[in-house]
Amino acid sequence: MAAPEAWRARSCWFCEVAAATTMEATSREAAPAKSSASGPSAPPALFELCGRAVSAHMGVLESGVWALPGPILQSILPLLNIYYLERIEETALKKGLSTQAIWRRLWDELMKTRPSSLESVTCWRAKFMEAFFSHVLRGTIDVSSDKRLCDQRFSPLLHSSRHVRQLTICNMLQGATELVAEPNRRVLETLASSLHTLKFRHLLFSDVAAQQSLRQLLHQLIHHGAVSQVSLYSWPVPESALFILILTMSAGFWQPGPGSLPCRLCGEASRGRAPSRDEGSLLLGSRRPRRDAAERCAAALMATRRKSEVKQMPRAAPTTRVTRRSTQESLTIGGTDSKFYLPATSYEASGTKQPSSAPAAASSASSSTSSKRAPASSASQPKPLKRFKRAAGKKGPRTRQGSGAESEDLYDFVFIVAGEKEDGEEMEIGEVACRALDGSDPSCLGLPALEASQRFRSISTLELFTVPLSTEAALTLCHLLSSWVSLESLTLSYNGLGSNIFRLLDSLRALSGQAGCRLRALHLSDLFSPLPILELTRAIVRALPLLRVLSIRVDHPSQRDNPAVPENAGPPGHIIGDEEIPENCLEQLEMGFPRGAQPAPLLCSVLKASGSLQQLSLDSATFASPQDFGLVLQTLKEYNLSLKRLSFHDMNLADCQSEVLFLLKNLTLQEITFSFCRLFEKCPAQFLPEMVAAMKGNSTLKGLRLPGNRLGNAGLLALADVFSEDSSSSLCQLDISSNCIKPDGLLEFAKRLERWGRGAFGHLRLFQNWLDQDAVTAREAIRRLRATCHVVSDSWDSTQAFADYVSTM
Repeated sequence: MAAPEAWRARSCWFCEVAAATTMEATSREAAPAKSSASGPSAPPALFELCGRAVSAHMGVLESGVWALPGPILQSILPLLNIYYLERIEETALKKGLSTQAIWRRLWDELMKTRPSSLESVTCWRAKFMEAFFSHVLRGTIDVSSDKRLCDQRFSPLLHSSRHVRQLTICNMLQGATELVAEPNRRVLETLASSLHTLKFRHLLFSDVAAQQSLRQLLHQLIHHGAVSQVSLYSWPVPESALFILILTMSAGFWQPGPGSLPCRLCGEASRGRAPSRDEGSLLLGSRRPRRDAAERCAAALMATRRKSEVKQMPRAAPTTRVTRRSTQESLTIGGTDSKFYLPATSYEASGTKQPSSAPAAASSASSSTSSKRAPASSASQPKPLKRFKRAAGKKGPRTRQGSGAESEDLYDFVFIVAGEKEDGEEMEIGEVACRALDGSDPSCLGLPALEASQRFRSISTLELFTVPLSTEAALTLCHLLSSWVSLESLTLSYNGLGSNIFRLLDSLRALSGQAGCRLRALHLSDLFSPLPILELTRAIVRALPLLRVLSIRVDHPSQRDNPAVPENAGPPGHIIGDEEIPENCLEQLEMGFPRGAQPAPLLCSVLKASGSLQQLSLDSATFASPQDFGLVLQTLKEYNLSLKRLSFHDMNLADCQSEVLFLLKNLTLQEITFSFCRLFEKCPAQFLPEMVAAMKGNSTLKGLRLPGNRLGNAGLLALADVFSEDSSSSLCQLDISSNCIKPDGLLEFAKRLERWGRGAFGHLRLFQNWLDQDAVTAREAIRRLRATCHVVSDSWDSTQAFADYVSTM
C-alpha cells in the first residue's frame, strides 16, 4: 500500500503547486488573448500551466519533480530547459521514459541543421549537448535568446562538457584561449576525461598568445587527458610553427612556452610515482638507447671539424661554418621561433667504420675533454648559432653512393663525408645537414627543441586531409614518425608529398623496427607520386610487414616531382624491381589507380605476399589485356585463400566476361562488388545465363553489388533465377542501383520471388533507377518485395539518365 499512497501524495503536491500558480498564469495568458485581432484563443490547460510553473521553479522543486509518477513526469519533461532535462535523464529512464524525441525536437528548432544521411544518431541528447558546447565556445549561439538555453544556476560550457567526445577548432584558434582561462578550469578538466577526438579545420595564421593557449590546451587534453585522435582538415597554407606545434604535442613532446605558468598536473605527477621504463618508451619507440636524429646530425657536422683539426688547418671561426669549437658548445638548426640544440661531440676520424659502442665512447670522451677546455658556465648554457643554410651553388639533389647507401648508422656517413672533401676544404653547416637528411634518417632540419622536452602520452590516430606539407613540415613529420610507437592509424590525404614520400618510407621502416610498434592502418592518397602506385605499394608492405590495413590512391603519376631518381632505380634504401616481397600481415588492401595500364605481375607479387588478405578493392584499375586480369584472379585463387570481400570499381570488364565467370566459380568469396564496370555491355543475352548459372552453384556468396552496369529489366529478370528452387545460392544482399530498371520490370521481379516461395533474403538496394516513371506500379512492386526483403530506395529524377536509357533500348 505504500506505493499507491506515495503516488497520491506526489499527485496532491503537484496539484497544490498548480493551485498556487493558476490564477497568475491564467491572467497572463488571457490578457493578450482578449486583445487579439483573430479572436479569443483557448486558454492553456491547467496541467500545462502547472508544468510551466514547476519548470520555472525547478531550483526549489527539483527533488520533488524527480519523485513524481511517470505519467505526470512525462508531461513535464518537454517543458524543462536543457539543463534540468539533462539532469533528469537517469530518473526518467528508471521510470521507463525516453527523452530522445524531446532532444530531437530541440535539435531541429535550435540547431536548425539536418544530420548527414550517412550518420546514425544513437543518442540525440549527447549530440545536442556536444553541438551546444561548440556553439557556445565559438560564440555562434546566444543562450539568452531562448529560455530553454538560459539558466543562471548553470554554466553552459561546464554542464555540456561531459558529453563532448569530439571538439573542432577552426580559423584563428577560437575557443583555445577561453578553455585554458582560469574560470574554465573545471571545464577543461572535464574535457580531458571525455574528449577523444580533436579536429582542426580551416586554420589561419595565429598570434603568439593564441599558440601559447593552444600549447596548454593540447598538453591538458593529450598528455593528461584521453584524446586519442587528432585530425587536420583543409589548411591550404599551413603555418609552420603552428603545424609543428600540433604535431609535436600530438607525439607526446611537451616544453612550456616562454612566460607560461607551470603545469599543475605535471607537479602532481612529479610528487607521485616516477614514470616506468615502459611508459617512457611508449613514445620513444624503443627500450634501448637510441641516438636522437639531432645528435646524429651533429656527429656528421663535428666529423668535418675533426677532419680539419687532424689536418692541422686552423682557421677563423665564422658563425656559419664548422670550425674548431669547444665540445661543450651547441649548434642550433632553425630560426629563433623553432630551434633545437645539437650537442657537439668530437670523434676521431678514420677510414674504418665506427663500432656500435661509438656513441657511448664518444660521449664519455666529450665529457672528459670539455672539462679541460671549457668553463662550467658553457656546459650549462648552450650557445645557439645562426640558421643553417646550404652552400651557394650547391642546391642540386644529392645521392649516396657505394655500399654504405643502406647503412642504418650515420657514423658510416660521417667518414664518407670526411673522405669526400679534399685536404683543406671546408664544408658549410647547411651542406652537412642536408647531406645528413639525404641519408637514411629524414630528421633534423627545422625541428623544435625536442631533446630538452618532457615526454608524455601520445595519440594513436593522426589524420592530415588536404594539408600541403612543406619540406620542413615533412621532415618534422618523418622525424616524429620514426619513433612514434603508440601510433596505430595514419592518414595522409592529398598533402603534396612529392619526393618526400621517400623520407616517409624511411621513417616508416625505422618505426617498424622499433619494439612495440603499433601502426596497423595506413591511408595514403595524393595527386601525384614520383613512384608508380604498385612500386609504392610494394615499398610500403616491405617497410611495414605488420600492417593490417593499407589504403593507397594516386590520381596522376608523375616523375617530375622526383627528378633525382633515375629510371628503374629508387632512392637509397629502397628496392625497386622484381625482388620478392616478404610475407606480411595485410588483411585489407584498397588501391585507387591513375590512368594507364598497370603491370599485373607487380600486383600479383603483392597479393602473393599477403596470404592473410581478407578484403581487396581495386578502383579504376586498367590492365593491358584480359589475360592480365585473369592472372590477378588466378593469383587470388592460389595465394589468397582467406579472401572474403572483393570489389572492382570503375573498371572496364566488358571484355573480361570469361574471367568474371572464373571468379564466380572458383573463389570462395562472401561478397563481390562490380561497381560501374560495364559488365553487361557486350553480349548480355549470352553472358547473363552463364553468370546466373555460376551464381546458382556458389553457396558461399552472400552479397552481390552491381550498381551502374546497365542491367535493365531483362537483366533483372534473368538475375531473379538465382533465387529459384533449384539454386544452392545463399545470396542475401543485392544492390542493383543505377541500372535503368523500370517499375514494370521490378514488379515482375517481385512476382517471381513470390512464386518461388523465396523467404526473406536480406537487403535490396534500388537507388537511382527509373521508378518515377510509374509511381503506382513502383509502390506495388516495393510493397511485394518488402514481404521478402528489406528494400532501400529513393525518389530520383530519372530524366538525368537519358544517355544510360538510350544505351539499353
